[in-house]
Amino acid sequence: MTPPQNSLHYASFSTPDGPFSVVANDSHVLASGWTWDIASLIELIHPTLRAADPAPGDQAAVPGQGSVLTHAAEAVADYYAGDTAALDSVPVAQRSGPFREQAWEVLRQVAPGAPLTYASYAQRAGRPAAVRAAAGACAMNAAALFVPCHRVIRTDGGLGGFRYGVQIKESLLRREAAPAPSPLADPRLESPAR
Repeated sequence: MTPPQNSLHYASFSTPDGPFSVVANDSHVLASGWTWDIASLIELIHPTLRAADPAPGDQAAVPGQGSVLTHAAEAVADYYAGDTAALDSVPVAQRSGPFREQAWEVLRQVAPGAPLTYASYAQRAGRPAAVRAAAGACAMNAAALFVPCHRVIRTDGGLGGFRYGVQIKESLLRREAAPAPSPLADPRLESPAR
């Protein structure tokens, strides 16, 4: 369990999918997503991880350059440059009940290019019959991209929902898709049999 920190800091920057913001304490990313609206991200953070309620007129979070924010921003830039593993080393803290916390840890293990169905996600999270609870863990995930809920899709192959829009989810999944087969493996390009 991560102790609450005294202050929250944020960073916002542009990505190919639109604006992306990160809210962190001194040691962990607490919330992130495709928005400039920092207040909406702070609302997603579990109350025990938020800074003490600010006094009237104070900001709930201040712009920052902490090592966690710097690391997170670099990881997002590297991700969009093609290094989908760059996000793995960014520390994230979220709190909820035991199943949801376990489900979020499972999400961090889902490999890019290998999306899971909600049913298989529930199974990996230890409760095969809890498909709705698994979907709820995706819906309540505050740390989008770092906890890759976009890698969970419907059993019929549909994308399902995504807090930041299905277009962004589709873009992320396309970005993470396995590379196209080598032209050398294309049977149309093989030499004719002799």
